[in-house]
Amino acid sequence: MSLKYSIGAAITAPLLPLLYFQGRKVKNAMPDLPEATGTTGVSGLVTNPRLKTLVIGESTMAGVGVETHQEGFAGTLGDELAEKLDLYVHWHVYAKSGITVVRVRDEVLPKIEDKDWDLIVVGIGGNDAFKLNSPRKWKEQVRCLITEIRNVFGCVPVVFTNMPPIKEFPAFTPLMKWVIGNLVELLGEALGEVVREFDHVYYSSEVISISDWVEELKLESDIALYFSDGVHPSKLTYQTLAKQLSKFIIKQINLSPA
Repeated sequence: MSLKYSIGAAITAPLLPLLYFQGRKVKNAMPDLPEATGTTGVSGLVTNPRLKTLVIGESTMAGVGVETHQEGFAGTLGDELAEKLDLYVHWHVYAKSGITVVRVRDEVLPKIEDKDWDLIVVGIGGNDAFKLNSPRKWKEQVRCLITEIRNVFGCVPVVFTNMPPIKEFPAFTPLMKWVIGNLVELLGEALGEVVREFDHVYYSSEVISISDWVEELKLESDIALYFSDGVHPSKLTYQTLAKQLSKFIIKQINLSPA
């Protein structure tokens, strides 16, 4: 992985001024979408066993691109787990658009007063890729985040979502897709290495492909349907991400009551 990063960095270095210019142009052209409202919710029958689920991370977890979390990632994940496992899911979102893994640890975790959770879902990686974070630094930063989660919340199962499909972003130029898209996949590989160092920590490592979704899930093929602004997910994408992750969680973790 370090060799791939070194080669990519060497190729990219002369292109950084152009990459910066294109990035600023794309950012200035994008609408300023708000984060979703309704950061807490429940799914399932109140008579079922309870599952308290904490969702933390960057803009995807913050629901940028949908009006409410109920119709976005957190609500859909709660619905899926509740339905498939006969649970009463309480979910709570602590997330912020534009945040990096370091800021999740330093700014988000201290705001969470409730320390009692049954499942923690973490969505990060996009902003670290945008900032051209290196896999080496990223690994240490993720390691510190997991360690702090353990210190604060104990040995609760932690699940990292798939890395964002930057190569699919319609708003990005070919250069941005190549540089940042390849980097986010390297960060994903590094995340997988760190996760293996810890017990009860999981990473859904499959690289998201819209064309695969279209074929396997029989979804619409128009790429514009999957992004709210060319970068952030649409309602369709949030719900598909959550449904796919629920399958991963159910396969990897026994969340059923004893």
